[in-house]
Amino acid sequence: MKVLLKKDVAKIGKKGEIINVSDGYGRNFLIPKGYAVIAGEGELKHFNTLKKNEEKKKKNIKIKNEKLVETIEKNTYVIKVNSGENGKLFGAVTAADVAKRIEEISKVKFDKKWFDEKINIKEIGKFKFKIKLSQGVRGFVVVDIVPIDKK
Repeated sequence: MKVLLKKDVAKIGKKGEIINVSDGYGRNFLIPKGYAVIAGEGELKHFNTLKKNEEKKKKNIKIKNEKLVETIEKNTYVIKVNSGENGKLFGAVTAADVAKRIEEISKVKFDKKWFDEKINIKEIGKFKFKIKLSQGVRGFVVVDIVPIDKK
């Protein structure tokens, strides 16, 4: 029996594959559980249409994310903080602080989960952090931590 897999099935195949299975396995397990459908011509056309729509959606998301990274990378984000004489901060600058500053300057919605690494800045200086968005889009954010002028 030829079936079209609707979901990934361990040791059998991946979603979208057409495989040969025994009649009993297909009728008694795969089809009732919703893992597969009988590979008829109508099902194949329907699945191919869904696959094309999904690829188009992923492509649009990737383009949107690339524009977002381009917008974010244009700026160096300056954060003013209280610090001691030797450049050590009173407290720390975290991913949430950096994300908030990016939103203020770039006017884009930025999620702190997009940082590829943990952020816990405890001294004055320039830092470069990797960001990672969906669809394999990556970029960098430059953050400049400067002391507040005390006069």
